[in-house]
Amino acid sequence: MHVLFEEDGAFKTGAILADNDTSLQVEAASGKRSKVKAANVLLRFASPSPGELLEQATPLAAEIEADFLWECAGDGEFAFADFAADYYGHAASAVEATALLLALHASPVYFHRKGRGRFRKAPPDILQAALAGLEKKRQQALAIERMRDALVASTLPPEFTPIIDQLLYKPDRNRPETKALEAACAETGLSALALLADCGAISSPHAYHLRRFLIEQFPRGTGFPELPPVTAPEDLPLAEAPAFSIDDAATTEIDDAFSLTRLPGLGWRVGIHIAAPGLSIKPQSPLDAVARERLSTVYMPGDKITMLPDAIVEGFTLAAGRVCPAVSLYLTVSEEFAILGHESCVERVHIAANLRHHEIEPLFNEETLASGLSDFAFRDELKTLWQLACACEQRRGKSSNSASFVDYNFSIEGDLEDAESCRVDISQRPRGSPLDKLVAELMIVANSVWGGLLAERRIPGIYRAQSQGKVRMTTQPAPHDGLGVPQYAWMSSPLRRYVDLVNQRQLIACIREETPPFLAKGGRNQELFAVVRDFDLAYAAYAEFQRGMERYWSLRWLQQEDCKLIDATMRRDGVARLDGLPIMQRVPSAPELPPGARIRLSIERIDLLTLELGCRWQETLASEGVAPEEEEELVADAEEAEAIVAMAEENPVGEEVVEDEVAVEAAAPAASDASLDGTTTSAAGSAPLVAID
Repeated sequence: MHVLFEEDGAFKTGAILADNDTSLQVEAASGKRSKVKAANVLLRFASPSPGELLEQATPLAAEIEADFLWECAGDGEFAFADFAADYYGHAASAVEATALLLALHASPVYFHRKGRGRFRKAPPDILQAALAGLEKKRQQALAIERMRDALVASTLPPEFTPIIDQLLYKPDRNRPETKALEAACAETGLSALALLADCGAISSPHAYHLRRFLIEQFPRGTGFPELPPVTAPEDLPLAEAPAFSIDDAATTEIDDAFSLTRLPGLGWRVGIHIAAPGLSIKPQSPLDAVARERLSTVYMPGDKITMLPDAIVEGFTLAAGRVCPAVSLYLTVSEEFAILGHESCVERVHIAANLRHHEIEPLFNEETLASGLSDFAFRDELKTLWQLACACEQRRGKSSNSASFVDYNFSIEGDLEDAESCRVDISQRPRGSPLDKLVAELMIVANSVWGGLLAERRIPGIYRAQSQGKVRMTTQPAPHDGLGVPQYAWMSSPLRRYVDLVNQRQLIACIREETPPFLAKGGRNQELFAVVRDFDLAYAAYAEFQRGMERYWSLRWLQQEDCKLIDATMRRDGVARLDGLPIMQRVPSAPELPPGARIRLSIERIDLLTLELGCRWQETLASEGVAPEEEEELVADAEEAEAIVAMAEENPVGEEVVEDEVAVEAAAPAASDASLDGTTTSAAGSAPLVAID
């Protein structure tokens, strides 16, 4: 005697060796012996043999139509063996009964299991709903197959057009379109990005990168909502001395300016003036909510997304020829450039000029300072402020002058709507010029003094602190070792950074002896902590986007100039810095060379969609390295260095490379005001941009 039984969800057969009340000893056709519970036995039969039963029943079950079987079944619960007799019209054989069991088991839509070998046919309404679902799945499978075939043929299916952003940036794997795309990728061996590009779904690489950022950071678009008008106050006292600013040519959000007044027999009165939108943008106002959401201006080559509406920027920017509200710090400076005292006030300042780097630097630089300055506007003021900056730098014990750091300025000619037809020019300006030092040191003084004033009055603020090489934001005053100051609060860019706007409102309340928006003890301090957290995340995302767009335009420049060969300087660990571009490139094909060695690379592959650059070593131009002290360059902007490190930590596959350098803000502290204003500041270029050759 043999048995058909169910075990682990499968039907099995075997010969009975021993039959007990609750269990049986069974030997399978393979010779394996097992113990089977009597409750699991579905059928006892004498013939055919155990090995032949399922072989004969399986093709017979395939001939049974499920819908006809459903019509034959009664409404109540039944055992398959009983139903087999009714279905066949005679006592069913073991093969026939097993075939019916297999047919019932294979039709869960038509028959619901009620126990081992027992079934009940599905109610008509449930059956119709289930069949409709199956038909829907069948049609969906056909649609997926059709869309897959279209993609393989480099044709974009019409279903893709309305959801192309989702497919590119946030694919939903439950959608049939995503399943079709995955199937097409598997068949073609292409990535989803490459396949969609082949099908014409991406208008241009530039549009792809920009759109990805906007979807992530500006899902509701970059436009500003309707906002109540905000005007600058006009009832403030007027400063005695006219002021002037120092900025790049493209800067429109002019935050800072300087003034100088001679104090006979004592020295000078130096004014540091910061634009004061905090006077009119009230906490929790509609305009404040917009700035709180954006947190910073976003810069990219050829364009920017401002934190504040253009009308607000225009109303508070320190533009030449206007009288502008400002928060001013006045330093009393001796003839030996010692700071004897300081005072702060809120006032209106007449802006006499907006000096631009490209116009002033040919006249005011290390060479002209050494040989004698020619006659030009604000010559004496610039020289005096530069001498004060040198004295401040010496007192801090930290150098802000490093000619190894380079700004990369991107000039885009053409309409960015058609970025692929634009022309890009990339120029370099070494940092560490007298103008850089002047601005950097005076900003350090202002941010440190004002941070100390808040700390002294026990008014909360947002500080930058550094210890053991780690820079962080905190709501408590703490030393900044990289700058060599007891505290450092961002306050010099309130038109461009929300943190500075928050600090400025706290400072204005402190100067006017009013109640600040955030108190030392109060429920709103949780909101201050949230500002710190959200700003850190947004600022890192914006900086990463800027570096990505600079990488795009750098690769575009290589294509534009039809560069086949490019020279580079070796750094550490097989990484080279390309000449004239903010690109760091790992070159595994290069021989082992010391840092500072000069090599020539061939450019073999450029992919603007993935921003990959493939280079190969061609020859070594000079194998001599640099002195150890020259090798230990400092990163000019700690914010950028922190973001680069974060990118590397989030990217374990090694697409980005971080140089093993010391991150110190002191090298170019004014970069917090200038380097993100459409330029890139780095000792090694904008960002570690790498592809493996």
